[in-house]
Amino acid sequence: MAKAKKAATDSRFAKPKPLSSHGPARIIAMCNQKGGVGKTTTSINMSAALAEYGRKVLLVDYDPQGALSAGLGVNAHDAVTIYDLMLDRKIDPKTAIQHTAVENLDVIPANIELSAAEMKLVNEIAREQILSNILKKVADDYDVIIIDCQPSLGLLTVNALTAAHGVIIPLASEFFALRGVAILEDIISKVQEGLNPALQLDGILATMYDPRTLHSREVLDRLHEAFGQKVFRSVINRTVKFPDATVAQAPITTYAPDSDAAEAYRTVARELVDRGCAP
Repeated sequence: MAKAKKAATDSRFAKPKPLSSHGPARIIAMCNQKGGVGKTTTSINMSAALAEYGRKVLLVDYDPQGALSAGLGVNAHDAVTIYDLMLDRKIDPKTAIQHTAVENLDVIPANIELSAAEMKLVNEIAREQILSNILKKVADDYDVIIIDCQPSLGLLTVNALTAAHGVIIPLASEFFALRGVAILEDIISKVQEGLNPALQLDGILATMYDPRTLHSREVLDRLHEAFGQKVFRSVINRTVKFPDATVAQAPITTYAPDSDAAEAYRTVARELVDRGCAP
């Protein structure tokens, strides 16, 4: 239990130094084909923590459920979305960017229309590179771009991996969640071989961790045994504050700034910078 507490509030990661300029962005895909593992929660709260540290961050909602957009109170209806940008390359991506209530944090929203993207784009030339070409047009304005992927390994996820420099895999602290990591690693390897040789695994982040249960502790131990240094030392504990923050349409760093949950994601942001995966 003590080990998990230390991981969640690890002070060994120094506060990132201020940046003298911004861009070009490092692009990170938040990816796991299993749903309910904390992808959107991590995308929102890690981004908000990076924004607190003076990084200009763009979130790309890349899930037809639009949970990221809703979780930040961003209008995904009657607005230009990532789906519009993918279908019509003439649209300036900057017209889709919406500012949030968090300083330095912007969003390109998504809604249910995105579910039709794979069918609409299946016959497109270089269809795997559509998102990459969109993000290149705005990358110079940001330090980090985070893509919140849908829970699948279809064309949209391949687009995200092709556009990204790195991948973060949020992993719920349960044994069933471990089973899918090898499949995802195989997809990452195939994208590296055929589409994006520069892609790297930034890390695996244990989420929904409950230090009181033997099950969670065993899963975390197994994770470290299997993946070693690929596992973030930071751990995200299970707490009701995350769904509460979602209802409030705010990141945890704003909704409950002094909570352990907020500090946990600040620690993740600091570790990400410490790993050289963010400026």
